[in-house]
Amino acid sequence: MDEPIVKLERDGALARVTLNRPERRNALDKAMIDALHGVLDTLAEDDSVGAMILAGAGDKAFAAGADIAQLRDRRRREALLSINSRLFQRLEETPYPTIAAIRGFCLGGGSELALACDLRIAGESARFGQPEVSLGIVPGAGATYRLPRAVGAAKARELIFTGRILDGREALRIGLVNELVPDGEVDAAASRMAADILKQDRLAVRFAKLLFRLDGSARPGAGYIGEAMAQAVLFESEEKVRRMTEFLERKR
Repeated sequence: MDEPIVKLERDGALARVTLNRPERRNALDKAMIDALHGVLDTLAEDDSVGAMILAGAGDKAFAAGADIAQLRDRRRREALLSINSRLFQRLEETPYPTIAAIRGFCLGGGSELALACDLRIAGESARFGQPEVSLGIVPGAGATYRLPRAVGAAKARELIFTGRILDGREALRIGLVNELVPDGEVDAAASRMAADILKQDRLAVRFAKLLFRLDGSARPGAGYIGEAMAQAVLFESEEKVRRMTEFLERKR
């Protein structure tokens, strides 16, 4: 029986999602996009999910970008459907933190997929870039607004205008990834980060993620109001009282 094009595994509150098209370097074709929507549908029905790790099968690529054969044939109508953008927006809006575990190529749409995750762990073989301009198009699934948040506006413009490819060391230096490890340790490093998240109060982490979405495009003062509202809910929670009581007892 053929393996699914996107695999979903559960380890308690942790969901592991794997792009499973290694023979095509996990290129994002329509079937994979649809399968990822299906995985997010499944996880949306399970309130026990506390974190998700997203990885690519094999050691050649996280995702080498969109499937160029399909992309070449897309016209204006498909561009306006925002096929990849809608999925990546949905990934960004998941209530639980998401971690991209990256080995090998992470280019174009693959890079935009990683940018839609909250955190990124890279192996030493990782290569990042937005080479769309070399193909006569522009990034169309979030790089023009998510990449500046990660690395700053000037560096984002440089990378998009030139299509330059970065290695993992430079990606770490400019803040594109949170951690750089040997390739063989990527999964373990992502699991450690997920475990650190899962130790925390689930509701507080979800509120924190919501607050990060009140970025510079929001009205002035929106972050202030959002934080106050989140604290108003969390200050009433039993979990907050329990955790603070335990902290004070340890301090004594």
